[in-house]
Amino acid sequence: MDFAPTEEQDPSPGTPTAAATSDGALAGLKVLDLSRVLAGPYCAQMLADHGADVIKVEPPAGDETRGWGPPFVAPDTSAYYQNLNRGKKNIVVDLSGPRGREILDTLLRGTDVLVENFKAGTLAKWGYPDDELRRRFPALVHCRVTGFGTDGPLGGQPGYDAVLQAYGGLMSVNGEADGPPLRVGVPVVDQVTGILAFSGILLALHERHCSGLGQLVDCTLLDTAVSLLHPHSASWLADGTVPRRTGSAHPSIAPYDAFTAVDGPLFVAVGNDRQFAALADVLELPALAEDPRFRTNPDRVRHQQELRAALEKAIAARPRAELTELLTARGIPASPVHDVAEALTAPQVRHRGLVVEDGDYRGLASPVSLSRTPARVRGVVRAAGADTHEVLAAHGVDEEG
Repeated sequence: MDFAPTEEQDPSPGTPTAAATSDGALAGLKVLDLSRVLAGPYCAQMLADHGADVIKVEPPAGDETRGWGPPFVAPDTSAYYQNLNRGKKNIVVDLSGPRGREILDTLLRGTDVLVENFKAGTLAKWGYPDDELRRRFPALVHCRVTGFGTDGPLGGQPGYDAVLQAYGGLMSVNGEADGPPLRVGVPVVDQVTGILAFSGILLALHERHCSGLGQLVDCTLLDTAVSLLHPHSASWLADGTVPRRTGSAHPSIAPYDAFTAVDGPLFVAVGNDRQFAALADVLELPALAEDPRFRTNPDRVRHQQELRAALEKAIAARPRAELTELLTARGIPASPVHDVAEALTAPQVRHRGLVVEDGDYRGLASPVSLSRTPARVRGVVRAAGADTHEVLAAHGVDEEG
């Protein structure tokens, strides 16, 4: 249906432009990023990489991740912050006061997408409860990121990545079988929440083409953490068995584990019986493929410890690069276990353009690659408030008002 904006909604959001194809898939999209820390800023950075015009609003004290270092790339900017906030204009506004809320009101009139991760109730306290946002800005796509949601037994409770890894069950299945639960070594819940928020925003924008209406994209760290439990969740739902930690091994595929080669750790992932027979051949252990304990994957899973003992000795005598080449040539997925430096300098990582450089800026590319309208670095990280005057002037706001 056709959509006629209200008086308070700027009719320009979402209008296609001739430059859309050359400036990215999201060229012309107006995004207001009120978020901080990781999930929200990462989502907004992905939108910026694909051409959206993103304005990041920081409070006078700044996004706290500016101080999450060392290392620092500037006196007031950590490497952590830099790799989540490129391609955004930056303004500093105190939204807690009436003047700040007037500015927010003005900015929202020209905004397609609002990304925020305020404590539950903050926007309502400032005069923007959900129903009021929808009434005044009906075409606005409002992406809200919270820890546990805004209602329910834990509604409104703050949540950081590691807390949700604990609450959502991820820590319970991460670590060695005889060791304690461990946090996954990257903020996986925050990062995946940012990617899901990005996806949800695109879904809402697609639907807006039909209805002319925006909607709430409600993302929580809890939802993300629980969604990442597969295959452990599937196993528990099927038979009620509480999954146990298995280190780097897989609970339902074998061998699917890290082994120690002569010059370091090597990961081998055998997904079917044909691959297992090829592995036994490469390791010059042909009897393994005929051993009734290892003939099928269920057999191998039931006898993982015996299988591992049989494989360890053969792998320990061979270099990682040699084994990787032999195994992959036979269709068996395998790789040295890289550290971060090895991963970021690996030939295929460089070939894929996953490390981007722009002057002094170094970061990781967008994980979403499009052939005709590729993502790219569209401006480096700005100092806090660097664009306040320009942005407010463009919106007709008198800074002295």
